[in-house]
Amino acid sequence: MKSRWTLGGLMVLGGAILLIGCSKPSSEEPSPDTTTTVRESTRPEIAVVPKGVTHDFWLTVRAGAEKAGAEEKVTIRWNGPQEETRVKEQIDLIEDFINKGVSAIVMAACDKDALVPTVRKARAKGIPVVTIDSGINAPDLEEDVPLIATDNIEGARKAARTLAELIHHRGKVGLIPFIKGAATSDQREKGFVEELKNYPHIKLVSTLYSNSNIEEAMKKTEDMLTAHPDLDGIFACNEPGVIGAARVLEQRGLAGKVKLVGFDASQDEITALQKGTVQALIVQNPFKMGYEGVKAAVLLMAKEELPQPRIDTGVAVVTRENLNEPNVVKLVDPLGKLGLGKQ
Repeated sequence: MKSRWTLGGLMVLGGAILLIGCSKPSSEEPSPDTTTTVRESTRPEIAVVPKGVTHDFWLTVRAGAEKAGAEEKVTIRWNGPQEETRVKEQIDLIEDFINKGVSAIVMAACDKDALVPTVRKARAKGIPVVTIDSGINAPDLEEDVPLIATDNIEGARKAARTLAELIHHRGKVGLIPFIKGAATSDQREKGFVEELKNYPHIKLVSTLYSNSNIEEAMKKTEDMLTAHPDLDGIFACNEPGVIGAARVLEQRGLAGKVKLVGFDASQDEITALQKGTVQALIVQNPFKMGYEGVKAAVLLMAKEELPQPRIDTGVAVVTRENLNEPNVVKLVDPLGKLGLGKQ
């Protein structure tokens, strides 16, 4: 039987052919935006939630996380509270990631107790959780929720020993932790206080908290120096505390006279070290925290066991004398932003 094509049918066929001719061949790449959307939509998503998003320390954590994400072909969803004191904001962010069904969460807890229920909620939904920098206070989750961080107690002990050397094992010192209840702050305070007990001629005369805020750290340093004008040294436990204390010492003409030992290695801290306002920095490895945190999350997503539930990322004592040594440059300036080691 012969087929009959009506004029309408031919017009429909012609339109279909025209549409096919106008469509892109399957071998062509879609536009860059479409490519990103398609690729990311098929990748596992790992939420990385720091304690804050402004300080250099956390930006270096992000760089490490994103490098690991690129290697493992996972999408990194980075978000955190604007300030480290905003515990509720961090909880809300993580719970939003849980509700969106991310594949895993890498987080630094703003408060070691307040974040425990949120971590339990994630685990109840089958979402692996890795803590970096600051863990949670949940002994029953230690095997299930790994911690990749500095040994903060040992780092603070090194700070105490370094400050003791600088003031010749005698004198009055002050301590500037950041947030009471934040695991890293509590550990650094504990390590420093415990180590000072080995120096009977050194007296800790003041402990004031900066709330991880430079202006607050300046105020607390002013208060400390006003109450104790004969202060010999200060240990500031994180980046904002160091920057705030350094500014006050410079304003008062006490730079180099009151010895300052700090934690971390932001650009402002390194500048203060080079100027002699800061005598030593206890330097962590935030890049490694972000990198190893994502790597651990990928292993947990694959139901693989980690070699160990606790990974110490190490610390080093950095001074003006060793600042440009290759191993120190690699630790202090992993992104090559400071131009160290080129003198």
